[in-house]
Amino acid sequence: MTDASRPRRRTGRTIAIVAIVVVVIAGLLVAAEAIARSAVANTVRSLVVQQVGLPADQQVDVQVPGLVLPQLLTGRLDQVAVSAPDVSLGPLTGDVRVDLEDVPVAGNAPAAGGSASVRLDPDQLRALLSQIPNFPSDTVGTAAPDLTLSTQFSVFGIPIPVGISVTPGASDGDLTLTPTSFELGGNRVDADTLRGQLGGAADAALQTWSLCIADRLPAGLTLNAVSVQGQDVVATLDIDGRILSDPALQQNGTCG
Repeated sequence: MTDASRPRRRTGRTIAIVAIVVVVIAGLLVAAEAIARSAVANTVRSLVVQQVGLPADQQVDVQVPGLVLPQLLTGRLDQVAVSAPDVSLGPLTGDVRVDLEDVPVAGNAPAAGGSASVRLDPDQLRALLSQIPNFPSDTVGTAAPDLTLSTQFSVFGIPIPVGISVTPGASDGDLTLTPTSFELGGNRVDADTLRGQLGGAADAALQTWSLCIADRLPAGLTLNAVSVQGQDVVATLDIDGRILSDPALQQNGTCG
C-alpha cells in the first residue's frame, strides 16, 4: 500500500517543480519585456529631445506595438510612434506625432520610412500664415474643409471688403491656399462674378497663395497634405527612412 503510493508522490512533486519553474520563467520574461520596453521608450525619448532641441522636461510619449523583446532580437522595431504637444518642427508649431516603420535598433541603417503630422490650433495657424507676404493672416478662421479670411480691395478709391474661402493643401512640398468661393456685399459669389465686379483688383483674391517651408525642415521631410479638422489644421509630412543614417537628409532642404 505504502510502496504503491510513492510513485504518485514523486510524480506530484515533479509536476509541482515543473509548474514552479514555468512560473519563474514566465515571470522573468514578463520582467524582461517590461525592462526592454522601458529602455526603448527612454532611449527614443532622449534621442528626440536631443535631436529636436526640446526642453529636458518636454512631454514625449513613445509607443512600440507588440512584444519588444522579439523585435530587439531581430535588430529592428516594426513600428515606433512618438507624440509630443506644443513642438516646433521647422516653421510648424503644434502637437506632433511621428510614425516610423522597420526602425533599426542600432547601427548606421535606414528605416523603411514613415510619416509625421503636426496639429495647429487657430493661433498657431495664423502665426504660420503670417509668413506669407501681404497675406491677411490675422483674419484667418476655420470652416472645415476650408479656411476663411477677409481682406479689402480699392476700386476707384473705394475700399471693398471681400471674404474668401480657401482650401489648404500641399504642392511640391509647399503649403498652398487655393480660393474656392468669395463673399461680396454679403452674397456668396464665384470667381467670374468677383472679377466682373472688381475688375483687375480681383486678381489678388483669385491667386493661389503658397509658402515654401522646405528650407526650414530636414530634407528627409516633405509636406504632402494639409487639412482642416474641426477648429485645427493638420499638416502631414512624408519621412524618408534614410534620414536616420544619411547626414544630407538631416540638413535643411531648399526652396525653388
